[in-house]
Amino acid sequence: MTAAVLTGADGFLARYAALRDRLPGDIAARDAAAEAFRRTGLPSRRVEAWKYTDLRPVTAATFQEPLSLCADCSALLARAPQIDAPRLVFVDGRFRADLSILPKLGFFARFCEQPEFADPAHSESEPLTALNAMLAEDGALIRVSPGLDCGLVHLISLATNSAGVPADFHPRHIIRLATGAKLTLLETSLGDGAYLHNPVTEIDVAAGATLTHFRVQDESLASFHFSTLYARIAEDSTYESFVLNLGARTARTEVHADLVGPAATAHLTAAQLLSGTQHSDITTIVRHDAPRGTSRQTVKNVLSGRSRGVFQGRIEVARQAQKTDGYQMNRALLLSPDAEIDTKPELEIFADDVKCSHGAAVGELDSEQLFYLRSRGISDAEARSMLIRAFLAESLDAIEHEAVRAALEHAVEGWWERQAA
Repeated sequence: MTAAVLTGADGFLARYAALRDRLPGDIAARDAAAEAFRRTGLPSRRVEAWKYTDLRPVTAATFQEPLSLCADCSALLARAPQIDAPRLVFVDGRFRADLSILPKLGFFARFCEQPEFADPAHSESEPLTALNAMLAEDGALIRVSPGLDCGLVHLISLATNSAGVPADFHPRHIIRLATGAKLTLLETSLGDGAYLHNPVTEIDVAAGATLTHFRVQDESLASFHFSTLYARIAEDSTYESFVLNLGARTARTEVHADLVGPAATAHLTAAQLLSGTQHSDITTIVRHDAPRGTSRQTVKNVLSGRSRGVFQGRIEVARQAQKTDGYQMNRALLLSPDAEIDTKPELEIFADDVKCSHGAAVGELDSEQLFYLRSRGISDAEARSMLIRAFLAESLDAIEHEAVRAALEHAVEGWWERQAA
């Protein structure tokens, strides 16, 4: 196979033109996405939603289609949490059945076998979603039947950089829980070298269902990671999310949560641990479209070196969404005078019987606490580690699934060990 060399938005469009006739799914939806992407290109900082995140390094880079379907990724796979659960492994954006252990409950299919774009309209407003809709070749389609508890499923994405030059891949994941169903999903993203990983996930949680969703992004420090998630949350259903961002040169985690039924619940918790010149952006839009909905957003940042964290959180409350309870909080711990945090909370409320609030706090390690620990014979590095763990403990301790909590704590510990090395 000969890979097309890509440069910026024009390169992605050229790739689509070359692949168009062999991509799976509705070609009309892909053409519409390509036209939307052609109009906007990659977003610049002049776009309000992207004012804190600069994509010029992506525009200037050259990417090619991943070449190898059989790359040796045993070392990468060994870095993923070793959890006794079904696992779905994607390598360079393509499903690897030989590395996967399929779930016995629920229903799994590959996007390339049953392609669908749940809401093509998303491509009109989100350029990276349009880019994904243009070039998506594979992904996971998970359906959980009514009343079924599917337990834990581990979705692993590995990037091998097997061709030796930057590649890009755009997985399309679709998760649908029927009435009363339950699923715990752990996503882990790992990689080596330079690449672009641009997944889009579409989630539908039906009435009375519960999806508990954990995501660990520990990509290569030379990579770009942009994930966009759309969650539709129905009556009396719950979407619980925890995101841990550790890797990537530039990362953005964007979540659109629509509470469309009465008494729907969305809890969005995240932690970002950044060093060097890393940049990571968490952007959320939570829409309350029905009464008695509850949303909670808590984002914690630990920033060292010249790293930069971003949190943009928006709560929208429609006129009919009375009795809404919405809350968001962003806290940042700056370990260096050169680290930076940007936070932009937004509330747009049209109902008159609601409880919505937001807050932000930025600080450094408490010198008195450090002094106290040092006076007890604890080294400076260990004292700092203890205070950072305490800062994150509230978020991690709230995770009820023991194996997942242990995996996340191990990932945090690994990050701190890399800083201390």
